[in-house]
Amino acid sequence: MTKMKSTFYTPTQLYPFSDMSNVVVLDNGGGSIKAGHGGERDPLTVIPNCLYRPLSSKKFLHPSPTTSASASEDLTSAAVRRPIDRGYLINPDLQRDIWNHLFSSILRINPSNFNLLLTEPPFTLPSIQRATDELVFEEFGFKSLFIADSPKLVHLYEASRRPYGLVSKAQCSLVVDCGFSFTHAAPVFQNFTLNYGVKRIDLGGKALTNYLKELVSYRSVNLSDESFLMDDVKEKLCFVSLNMTRDLQIARKRGRDNLLRCTYVLPDGINHTKGFVKDPDEAKRYQNLTNVSGMDQSEVSEKPEDRKRVDLTRNEFDLTNERFLVPEMIFHPADLGMNQAGLAECIVRAVNSCHSLLHPVLYQSIILTGGSTLFPRFAERLEMELRPLVPDEYQVKITTQEDPILGVWRGGSLLASNPDFESMCVTKSEYEELGSARCRKRFFQ
Repeated sequence: MTKMKSTFYTPTQLYPFSDMSNVVVLDNGGGSIKAGHGGERDPLTVIPNCLYRPLSSKKFLHPSPTTSASASEDLTSAAVRRPIDRGYLINPDLQRDIWNHLFSSILRINPSNFNLLLTEPPFTLPSIQRATDELVFEEFGFKSLFIADSPKLVHLYEASRRPYGLVSKAQCSLVVDCGFSFTHAAPVFQNFTLNYGVKRIDLGGKALTNYLKELVSYRSVNLSDESFLMDDVKEKLCFVSLNMTRDLQIARKRGRDNLLRCTYVLPDGINHTKGFVKDPDEAKRYQNLTNVSGMDQSEVSEKPEDRKRVDLTRNEFDLTNERFLVPEMIFHPADLGMNQAGLAECIVRAVNSCHSLLHPVLYQSIILTGGSTLFPRFAERLEMELRPLVPDEYQVKITTQEDPILGVWRGGSLLASNPDFESMCVTKSEYEELGSARCRKRFFQ
C-alpha cells in the first residue's frame, strides 16, 4: 500500500510554472464546486453544486460561472436541487449531471486523459464511496483517482505557506472547517487527519441561511423560498457579536439610536433583478461600537432628511438583531433548542481526544477554513469562547486562511503538483480488478 509522503514545499515551490497539469482537482462541496488543474494557485471555476429552476423556466438549469455572477439573471423564488445533503452525496445521478456539464462545457476536458483528486468529508459511508467510485471510473472514465479529506489539504497548504511557522515545524494543526453543510474540528498530524479526534457539528452555512429565512419571514416579509437571496443577505449583513448583552440593548433602540439597523432592498424583476443593501455605510456602523455608554452621539442623532428615507415604491425590509443572532448559532446552538455542542466546546473535545503531548501545539495552531468563517469578528469571538475552556498554561492562536473558500482546493492543487502524486492514486485498471472496497484501503490512515 502506497502511503502519502509528508512533503512540504517552500512558497517558491507551491505552484511551479509548467505545462497544463494532467490532474483535475475537484473540491466537491455541498454548496459549491471548486475545479481546476493541479499546480495552479486558483481554480478555473467556482460554481454552485446544484440545479435551479427560475420562475421564467420550465426546466432545471445548470449553474455556470457566467450565470451565477450575472446581474441580469433573476433567481427570485428559484427552485433548487442539490446532490449533497448534510455533507454527503445522496443523489449520484444529479451529481453526474452536474459533473458532466462541468467537464464538457466549463473545463472542456476529456476525463479519460486526466487523473482526479477529489475531496470527501470524513466518515463517508461505504455505500457513498462506491457510488462515487462508479461515477469517477465507470461514468467518466478517469485514468486514476485520489481521495483526500479537507483538513489534510488545508494543513498541507498552510504549512507550505509558512515553512518556518509552528504548523510546518510541528507538522500538527487543528483544522476548523465551517462549510455549507457542517462544521468539523479535525486534528491533523504529519499530513494525516486523526479520525478518532474529529468532532462534528451539524451546522453550516445552509442551516444559518434557513434560520435567517425564519426570522425575516416571521418579522417582516415571507422569504422562505428565497435561498439565493437570503444567502446574499447573510453574507453582506450578518456579523459575529463580541458582546451579546450590549448588542441586544442596541437592537431594541429606535430610529438612528439603533446602530445595528440596516435596510435590504428586494429585487423588483424590472429595474433590478438582484437584491442590494440600501445604505452600505449604515450597514457598517456596528464596526465602530465599543460600549453602550461610550457611543458617539453625533453618529446616532437623527437628521431631518433621514425622516423621508423610506422609498415606498420599493419592497424592502430592515434587519436588526437578526444580523448577529444568525452566526450565534455556531457558538451556542443549545440556546436555540438544538442538541449540539458549540464550536468552542467542539474544539476542546477534539483536542482532548488526542495525546496530551499534542494539546499545546493544537491550541496554538488552529486554522479556520470554510465560507462561514468569513463573518466579521469570527476569529475574535472564537478566541473569547475558547480561552476560559483551555488550561491557562496553553496559548491559543487562531489563523484565518487568506481565502477560506478556496483553501481546500489550493491544498489539493499543491498535493497534485507533488512528483509522487500519480503513485498515490488508484488507477482505473486497479479499480476494475480489485473493486471499490479494496482500492479504498489505499486512502485509509
